[in-house]
Amino acid sequence: MGDRPDLSGSLITTSTVARPPVVPSPPPVPEPNRIEPRMIDLKNLREDPDRYREGVAAKNANVDIDRVLRLDGERRRLQTEQEEARAEQKRLGKETGPQIGRLKGSLKSAEGEERARIEAEVVELEKRPIALKDRIQMLEAEIQAIDPKFHELLLAIPQPPAADVPRGRGSEDNVEIRQWHPDGFDPGASFADQRGFVPKTHLDLVHDLGLVDFERGVKMGGSRHYVLTGAGMRLHQAILRYAFDFMTVEQGFTAMSVPVVVKEDCMEGTGFFPGGRDQAYHIEESKRGSGHDLYLTGTGEVGLMGLHADEIVDAADLPITYTTVSTCFRREAGAAGKDTAGLYRIHQFDKVEQVVVCKADVAEQKEWHGRMIGFVESILQSLALPYRLLQCCTGDLGAKNEDMIDVECWMPGRGADGPDGRPVGDWGETHSASRLGDYQCRRLNLRYRDPETKKTRFAYSLNNTVAASPRILIPILEMHQQADGSVLVPEALRPYMGGLERITADA
Repeated sequence: MGDRPDLSGSLITTSTVARPPVVPSPPPVPEPNRIEPRMIDLKNLREDPDRYREGVAAKNANVDIDRVLRLDGERRRLQTEQEEARAEQKRLGKETGPQIGRLKGSLKSAEGEERARIEAEVVELEKRPIALKDRIQMLEAEIQAIDPKFHELLLAIPQPPAADVPRGRGSEDNVEIRQWHPDGFDPGASFADQRGFVPKTHLDLVHDLGLVDFERGVKMGGSRHYVLTGAGMRLHQAILRYAFDFMTVEQGFTAMSVPVVVKEDCMEGTGFFPGGRDQAYHIEESKRGSGHDLYLTGTGEVGLMGLHADEIVDAADLPITYTTVSTCFRREAGAAGKDTAGLYRIHQFDKVEQVVVCKADVAEQKEWHGRMIGFVESILQSLALPYRLLQCCTGDLGAKNEDMIDVECWMPGRGADGPDGRPVGDWGETHSASRLGDYQCRRLNLRYRDPETKKTRFAYSLNNTVAASPRILIPILEMHQQADGSVLVPEALRPYMGGLERITADA
């Protein structure tokens, strides 16, 4: 009589000829649910490490590329050994189980030395899968010991700058591309000589016209907080609505509303972590029992790019063109000074952001870069604000950018003091337009399927500020101030101000 288990686990008695019992081999070690690093193109790093060494040096970053390569090599060696051990484990699983079963079946009739030999052979066969299992687990432990540091180093590797970006140490080495200013005004000449009166700073204007209450803002939120009041709030909303309508109605960008509170992987994926961690406000939700902490975003770009994380988008849907209006939060750690006072460097502001996700095509990306800058130029010209474009050098790019154009507006109340003790005016950054290659999309795992090769590729991304307020209020107020202390509302903004043409102290 022989007994064998059925699928339900009950016993069925049969009268078949006795057969060797089936002896199961030890279960295989499950393969780890490990996501391979995709922060940068590892294949490209291995093939062209000098490109990344030069990128680190050009951006004044602190990453040891040679150490990354050593860890990568060790990690790959361990993975290869592990794969070989798994293959051997599977082979043995197919071979040793039946062998052991036959040997144990033969033990029933074996005696003496023959029995001892069979038992020893069984023991030896049983040891091999166990030893392989232990080997696989040991290799996995070694890989996991490497992974945190490897991951940390990969996250810190900056995007190598584009080949045509000028080399330089910092903002002082940026290269002016061009300027624009309205007829009748030259930033290179004295404001007083051209307009017939000494200009006030935006700090003077907002105080005299009752547009901003800094004292109450500081009372509630501490330094670098403010309260927009009356016509100040209306002007703030007007520029945001004007810029938003320009992008959605005139340029056809898709309007989006995205979270301004996001998880860490969204900040990492968009390249704001780890380098910008000290600039972000941290919400420690994990201490309240949540599974993850949260962060306030410093730009709508984070939410817009995070929308398609871990997705394969249809190539026919590219380019993706999004715009949003979002409140932004930045700690703005660093020294304060005259040029950062007032509305220039603050902890909370609102911004109209534009984001483009396109195919992995450099020519297409460059075309979009130019178009996005053109949108900003159109808005600034419609507001009659003098501006200049600066090609940022390698040392001023930031970790995630392969190319960046800064837009600076002329601010008469900025800069060094002249002989009369008043500022002589200077340029102040109001916009930045960036090409990021596949840097963000790779970290976010945002891909599309190439219709020709049928293979997935990481997309390219770009972003640009359309308008950030209240900073943009500085050139608007200072450039459009009048001799009587009032401010003319730019014509483009008047429909958003109920037709108001002039801001006065009693407006």
